[in-house]
Amino acid sequence: MRILVFANRTTKEILRDPLSLFFGIGFPVVLLLLLSAINRSIPVDLFNVDSLTPGIAVFGLSFMALFAAQVLSKDRASSFLTRLFTTPMTSTDFIMGYSLPLLMMSIVQGIVCYIVAMFMGLSISVSMIVALALLIPTSIIFIGIGLLCGTLLSERAAVGICGALLTNLSAWLSGAWIDLNLIGGLFKDVAFILPFVHAVEMGKAALTGEYGDIFPHIWWVLGYAIIISVVAIAMFKKKMQAE
Repeated sequence: MRILVFANRTTKEILRDPLSLFFGIGFPVVLLLLLSAINRSIPVDLFNVDSLTPGIAVFGLSFMALFAAQVLSKDRASSFLTRLFTTPMTSTDFIMGYSLPLLMMSIVQGIVCYIVAMFMGLSISVSMIVALALLIPTSIIFIGIGLLCGTLLSERAAVGICGALLTNLSAWLSGAWIDLNLIGGLFKDVAFILPFVHAVEMGKAALTGEYGDIFPHIWWVLGYAIIISVVAIAMFKKKMQAE
């Protein structure tokens, strides 16, 4: 019950800013429409909707990190959390209370992306449900990064890292709209150490029904999700005890 009450309050904080809704749900759709329009204007099938949609869906999740960092760091700056630390809530309660609304927003964002893609020619199939389900561990990664930055950094620093830096990293190192094999070299090697490209590749595999190709990408994504979540809870607990 404590988690649900706190999650409800977090939801209201996120929805308080209409600009957040645009960037969280609207911007990935705008990007999908723009790249698809470009694809129709060039002779090469560079931004095919079947391969573009999973990438855009993953890229859109990077904004969840921004929202998580912004809300948590703002609560720290206003001493709101310090007052709540006197209540029986645990560090896990706080993390879950921040995460649940963002997880729901991630699912809604993914559904909206795929619905728009259907109007642009994406075939309706059961595989689409699998691709949407695979967005959940990826969203946990981004939410965890945001909570970690919000716990350790000031509001300005947390928003800066989870805004401009993380969104650009996830855009260029995920292969969302650029085939990393065409670049190769160190750039590709670094990209495949990080979870973003694995999230996109398993989404593409799921959408095409090639479920065997989801592996080993899913292990990378799940591993990052578990590690980042554990570290975020541990750091929050440490900060909670210190204050």
